[in-house]
Amino acid sequence: MNEFLEFAEMKQMDEMAVRMMNPLKLAFLGDAIYEAYIRTYLMTQHVMTPHEMSKMSRKFVKASAQAEAVHAIKPLLSESEWQMIKRGRNQNSASVPKNAVLADYRYATGFEALIGYLYLTNQKTRLYEVVHEVIKVLTKEEASKDES
Repeated sequence: MNEFLEFAEMKQMDEMAVRMMNPLKLAFLGDAIYEAYIRTYLMTQHVMTPHEMSKMSRKFVKASAQAEAVHAIKPLLSESEWQMIKRGRNQNSASVPKNAVLADYRYATGFEALIGYLYLTNQKTRLYEVVHEVIKVLTKEEASKDES
């Protein structure tokens, strides 16, 4: 992130400014970042048509999957990371998707806020670790559903 801002000669935000940002703004960015990583994972690890990739990506990005993953990786998160998830979770957004349970949607928003926060604060390695753990959780879940 910082490389882009430097290249474009734009002002960078310090960690405190990012931490104080509205969690829904962080979730807005985190949603796009997370989806880009999921799409990258699918393109590089699977041979699929674009339609199949789109269908499979929904299994990773839907609110229920993100909520499940958040609970599964909670032991791996620092206290400040969990606090960021809780801040995002506690925000009231204007709408909830019709196919989502409110509690799942809120945890998904919290997760996306954490992703946005890690991205904006340039914590690349930690961002990669979190996304990797989520992919492991959700692919394990998908494999166990396929076996049933």
